[in-house]
Amino acid sequence: MKVFMLGWEFPPFISGGLGTACYGLTKAMDQLGIKITFVLPKMVDSRYATHVKLLSPHCLASAASFKTRNLTNVTFRAINSPLQPYSTPEVYQQQIEETLRQKQIQRGKTGLSGQVISGTDYSGNMYTEVHRYAAIATELAADEDFEVVHAHDWMTYPAGIAVAAMSRKPLIVHVHSTEFDRSGEHVNQMIYDIERQGMHAADKIIAVSYLTRNIIISRYGVSGDKVEVVHNGVERNGGGNWPFEQNVIDNDEKIVLFLGRITMQKGPEYFLQAAKKVLEVIDNVKFVMAGSGDMMHRAVEMAAELGIGSKVLFTGFLRGEDVRKIYQMADLFVMPSVSEPFGLVPLEALENDVPVIISKQSGVSEVLSHALKVDFWDVNEIANKVIAVLRYPPLKITLQSHGNFEVRKLRWKDSAEKCARIYDETLVAV
Repeated sequence: MKVFMLGWEFPPFISGGLGTACYGLTKAMDQLGIKITFVLPKMVDSRYATHVKLLSPHCLASAASFKTRNLTNVTFRAINSPLQPYSTPEVYQQQIEETLRQKQIQRGKTGLSGQVISGTDYSGNMYTEVHRYAAIATELAADEDFEVVHAHDWMTYPAGIAVAAMSRKPLIVHVHSTEFDRSGEHVNQMIYDIERQGMHAADKIIAVSYLTRNIIISRYGVSGDKVEVVHNGVERNGGGNWPFEQNVIDNDEKIVLFLGRITMQKGPEYFLQAAKKVLEVIDNVKFVMAGSGDMMHRAVEMAAELGIGSKVLFTGFLRGEDVRKIYQMADLFVMPSVSEPFGLVPLEALENDVPVIISKQSGVSEVLSHALKVDFWDVNEIANKVIAVLRYPPLKITLQSHGNFEVRKLRWKDSAEKCARIYDETLVAV
């Protein structure tokens, strides 16, 4: 099986679970012998690409290629050219149509069956970047041999639609998050339109949870028989001891961890409100918020307003060894997400023997039994469960041992095999 895969991020440059999921999935597919060409919107700087081997460009002048040392069947194409001066989505739309026209002429046909992706209503650099990515990805695809197109999240859907039209190959869109998860009811209409267009153009849709599948069906008007659920896995890192310095944390203090983007979707305000209630009962606790986001400054202000500023530590965005260190320090992980399509961080926490409290409004709650579950808005219940874990060691030990055992069964290999089955079934159907 040969797959032309479109993704917006990949380690080491990630802003959330999307890059981590793309890495885990492609690594597992590589082990299954699936050959993947993965297109990224920018080049990875070799100074940071410790896990990849950079190769000399051999495709478009605006792209470069590289392979990971351990992924023998995965080839990466990174689009590293900046935006062209004064370019608009319409300019890139014309570029896509010209690529399609040339391809059809080669096949002995002329004319387009219709506009592939509409850029008329889009404005701003982000939307222009999305269409630039689509235009160059279409050119790259013209020289590639593949059987199916696999596009991850909305930023790559226009590219997926264009590549599928050019190649006449089936399109699979992988929904890791929807605009309703990110923005609640106040959706960005342009992003929603791109998501909806991608979902309706796709031959098959992969959702990361049944929670996400229900949103796709109810909010985007997609038929249920078109949407398959493939839960995420977790990368097995093994055991080991990592040195760390506690610095401002006393030896007798417990650590309650929030790790993720500090945005509305992740519920940071509920974490802080629960922290206030916990500290009214237990004093020797520090609450660590690891991450960054548009609510960062508001979270700092809120901690001060609640009078718990000295008990809350903000680390900023963490990666690699620093993430492992913070897990080693943590006694408990809390994820009070308002709407979480899946949620990889609880699995990583359990891998590191950290018990977890997760919101019922998360996809990961579908696959975890040995986790404490709460409604994101119920700060009293969150606080009660935090207190219970910190005060009663047997409860903590039970959640650690059973949770760690349970998470061992959630492997990217299973996710990759389900995707491979969807590929096969789609190829038979089209």
